[in-house]
Amino acid sequence: MDFSPEEREAIYRVIRARRDIRRFTPQPIPEEALARILEAAHHAPSVGFKQPWNFILITSEKIRRRIKQGFERVNAEELARLEADERKELYSRLKLEGIMESPLNIAVTCDRRRDAPFVLGQRPMPDTDVYSTCLAVQNMWLAARAEGIGLGWVSILDTKETESILGLPDHVQLVAYLCIGYPVEFQSEPMLQQTGWKSRLDLNRLIYRDTWGN
Repeated sequence: MDFSPEEREAIYRVIRARRDIRRFTPQPIPEEALARILEAAHHAPSVGFKQPWNFILITSEKIRRRIKQGFERVNAEELARLEADERKELYSRLKLEGIMESPLNIAVTCDRRRDAPFVLGQRPMPDTDVYSTCLAVQNMWLAARAEGIGLGWVSILDTKETESILGLPDHVQLVAYLCIGYPVEFQSEPMLQQTGWKSRLDLNRLIYRDTWGN
């Protein structure tokens, strides 16, 4: 199946317009839109067609409050690691989650035992199931952006504590804790670039040919 120039440009436009969203409106996500977003995630590629992902839809205020408390503790630890005063000041002003503000949280997990004991192609690179789950997250992110819905990945969490709160079995690993909902706005630049934390690297300096550094 071929894509028209307009369709190709739409794909690249969505990729360029994707943002990590932290500020949300209370508007609920329509069930049909959420279904399309999850369907897009489920169409991600996976090594051995393992499809190791599950999606936990979290609306419970009690659970989200526990997750938020964990974030606040780990975030304070991260702030304490910074030595430069100006860096600490900037970090303290960054909005790094929307756990309580977003209408929905989604935990994306990886079932490490799915299809065991033999998954085609996984033994030589054992973490490909986790990588595959990350591709599902990317699909979800792009689909959400196409729907005008924002998504933010909260990584400043104690993984084991969060897995315990969510009741994950030992063989299931948390890969991403996501906040999803309609954003207050989509910024023209990534938040960390806009605030001066870091700029996008020059792509030409990241491409080598045949061997590292060449």
